[in-house]
Amino acid sequence: MTVTTVPTVLTARALLLDMDGTLVNSDAVVERCWRRWSERHGLDAAEVMKVVHGRQGHASMALLLPDRPMEHNLADNARMLAEETADMDGVVAIPGAPEFLASLCGVPHALVTSADVPLSTARMAAAGLELPDVRVTAESVGASKPDPEGFLKGAAELGVDPADCIVFEDSAAGIQAGRSAGMRVVGVGARADLHEPDVVVRDLTRVRVAAAVDGAVRLYVR
Repeated sequence: MTVTTVPTVLTARALLLDMDGTLVNSDAVVERCWRRWSERHGLDAAEVMKVVHGRQGHASMALLLPDRPMEHNLADNARMLAEETADMDGVVAIPGAPEFLASLCGVPHALVTSADVPLSTARMAAAGLELPDVRVTAESVGASKPDPEGFLKGAAELGVDPADCIVFEDSAAGIQAGRSAGMRVVGVGARADLHEPDVVVRDLTRVRVAAAVDGAVRLYVR
């Protein structure tokens, strides 16, 4: 993957953090659940996996089964969420995530995830990570990423202008959502590298956060 090779300093007033693929590595369970779903619907699992990262399940299903009524997608999504919430096998923290979150004490930040409250709570706990006080989950929005609603709501709840926020994301849908919200994006991991975020890092060990006396947040990316 291509990573930032020259140390970079970014300045913001708030950070908006995706969960899956950014703070938590849940790829194993996501793949298990979606492969089973693919088999039930006669779809190529490899092609399905290109769509599902970053989106709410019903939004992915609408793209993959465009002729199916939305109420069927919503019901299927509820079953999928329950299945995912019951399966924490292989869910671990992204390297550097515990230290990164600990460094945000006193820094305005929010979790902005396509998971619902039970799933996000379970995955963060399984990974040994503290939940941020401000959280925007699937229940909080009317539109899934790549719609910018979640990030805009996170900025509003923190009382920070979107242009002064930096998003941490791993997926195409999430990166597009951050850009559409008028925010800069730090991509985390190889998946993010495919979608040209402003900066890309291998994992969160490559980011250091420092709060400035003027209320700004400085990110030192290497």
